[in-house]
Amino acid sequence: MVVRATVQNLRDRRRRAADRNFGVRLFAAAAVAAVAAVPFALLLVLVEGQWQPLRRLDAGAAQRLHHTAVTHPAWTSLLRFLSDWVWDPAVLRTAVALLTLWLVYRRAWRLAAWSAVTAVAGGLIGLLVKTVVERARPSLEDPVAHAPGFSFPSGHAMTATTSCAVLLLVLLPLVPQAWRPLCWCAAVLSVLGVGFTRVALGVHWFSDVVGGWLLGLAVVALTAWAFEAWRADVGRDHAEVSDGLEPELVDARPEP
Repeated sequence: MVVRATVQNLRDRRRRAADRNFGVRLFAAAAVAAVAAVPFALLLVLVEGQWQPLRRLDAGAAQRLHHTAVTHPAWTSLLRFLSDWVWDPAVLRTAVALLTLWLVYRRAWRLAAWSAVTAVAGGLIGLLVKTVVERARPSLEDPVAHAPGFSFPSGHAMTATTSCAVLLLVLLPLVPQAWRPLCWCAAVLSVLGVGFTRVALGVHWFSDVVGGWLLGLAVVALTAWAFEAWRADVGRDHAEVSDGLEPELVDARPEP
């Protein structure tokens, strides 16, 4: 009995220590996400320095897509519907919030924390960078859409990246193996589609969208690293990305 109690106490202490480390790593990863992505940092420098090749690329893409939007109103209406309703940040954040509540109900506490922190950190970091950069949105003749605030990085693109990643990495364990490639395709197409609609509607530059994608990926990668570090601390095996962050979610009790 004494030995069993000692072993149980050691396990409890190990689990509490792992939880503390998980929290520290999770919030630390979110805090440094904005400066950890080298490609995003490089793009930010080019945007701030008004690098001429990038400006020409932005202007060329904006003008060509704007011409198509003006001359094809039905196509433009479809893009506005996708951007304002299907892929709107509020819709995606609501989906993540509902998923987080479901994870709490399933007692997957740490995965719920990862989901919430990834979504909230992505939104706050994107807003902070917008405020610092203060890049103006495209100014086009006969605009087909309007958006408030600054332009870089695209909040729609960043929210789509973090939200689709959260939904995908959480729910993959519940999806049959044969259907998982379709889930990946749907997530990637959604993220790319959001970026395309924002440029086509003339409310973002192409580089704004790329910046949103890169910064969103940085947030997801770093918070996912924190979650994987917790798994290692509690003695769980490495989880392949193709299996989701927590393959044990299919079990009756997914977390210790």
